[in-house]
Amino acid sequence: MHQNVLEDLLQPNALQAAKKEANQIPATELVQLLMEIDPDKRVLAFRLLDKDKAIAVFEYLRAEEQAELIQSMEDPKVMHLVEALPADERVRLFEELPAKVTKRLIGNLSPNSRENVNRLLGYPERSAGRIMNLRFLAVRDNITVGTALEQVKESNLNPNELAIIFLIDKERYYKGFLQTVNLIKASPQVPVSELVEGTQIAASVDTRDLQAAKLLKDYDLPAIPVLDREGRLVGDITFDDVIDLVEEEATDAAYAKAGVGSLTGRDRVWSERLVRGAPWYAIRLRILFLIVTLVGGFLVGGVIERFEETLEAVVVAAVFIPLVMDMGGNVGTQSSTIFARGLAWNQIDVKRFYPYLFREVKIGLMMGAALGIMGGIVALFWQGIPNDAPEIGLAVGLGLFCVILLGSVLGACLPWIMLKAGFDHGPGADPFITTIKDFVGLLIYFSLVDLFLGIG
Repeated sequence: MHQNVLEDLLQPNALQAAKKEANQIPATELVQLLMEIDPDKRVLAFRLLDKDKAIAVFEYLRAEEQAELIQSMEDPKVMHLVEALPADERVRLFEELPAKVTKRLIGNLSPNSRENVNRLLGYPERSAGRIMNLRFLAVRDNITVGTALEQVKESNLNPNELAIIFLIDKERYYKGFLQTVNLIKASPQVPVSELVEGTQIAASVDTRDLQAAKLLKDYDLPAIPVLDREGRLVGDITFDDVIDLVEEEATDAAYAKAGVGSLTGRDRVWSERLVRGAPWYAIRLRILFLIVTLVGGFLVGGVIERFEETLEAVVVAAVFIPLVMDMGGNVGTQSSTIFARGLAWNQIDVKRFYPYLFREVKIGLMMGAALGIMGGIVALFWQGIPNDAPEIGLAVGLGLFCVILLGSVLGACLPWIMLKAGFDHGPGADPFITTIKDFVGLLIYFSLVDLFLGIG
């Protein structure tokens, strides 16, 4: 029901009803529904949300999803969303946006928000300082439990942010932490110094983010403090701050165990250099693989020359050369694109590539049979019977079957082989697929024409 409401947002006469219905959907459910509809509809649906609802939904989105949404909206309409994010989440968002967009958004932030973002951006990438949370409660180490509880009550932090309270001295040097549950159980007159824990548990702003995540896991705490280079408390790290890092580490570990290393990490670097790097790098790499296609073109010309007598004897065979070549190429491109996307989204299990390959072979067999039969029948009645060469239908049908199966297998195998060999499959797979498919496909087609029409 809700999905139908969101889909109706493109209907001008339904906007008000859709707005009312959408704002009644819980934020967690609305996030899922928004991500399932077309991006253009998504922006329109988001703009219909009340301000508080929009902020709640925006905070549930992943950083890359937030970035996609922001780039589809005008600055004045997104600033209240950006301002509502905690500083560490703003930084993660800005890392997903183009530099020009980030610079413009930072310039439009309030002075306090801008200062916090610039503060985090000043720390090295992949460091605890870059991902730390600036919203935490710290109390002096010379107060009583009762006074500390009063400060807890007066705080505007949410319950998760108050699970741990940090102790500092008058110069903000870290002195340990208190668990709020222990504060509640203790007598109000007891000094907080008697309940202190974790005086040695802390991360530095320069600590690697994964090391900080491991520290959080090892001590099984709601949060760990982050200290500057002199030992002063400047932030904390919670499980929410490192969950993406933990997932990334687990994925990399799975790839390493499978013996393929960090394929997606390498792929991301290659893509970055091709899209945003120096033009000369892209030109050099792409020309290198296009030379393969150039050489392949000459080889294909050699095949056609080899079967020159066949073409002279059965002129109708030439009519179907583009069909055979193009069909195999399109299937190969489909398979390589599906493989690349499946790998990027972790939908292909790198530890079990052969079952995926067998699946592609099965798909290639079925598509080859279906399209081969259709193509063969058309060839028979279009050129075969009128030219007294009905066997051309059989040659075209079997030729299509073979090149479609070949395209499916090459599209699945070649990107994987290139990754295993340490090459960028983005600009490299398709030229190899095209060259091999054209050469082998035409060789098979002309051989079938020779066989069935009794030439040679």
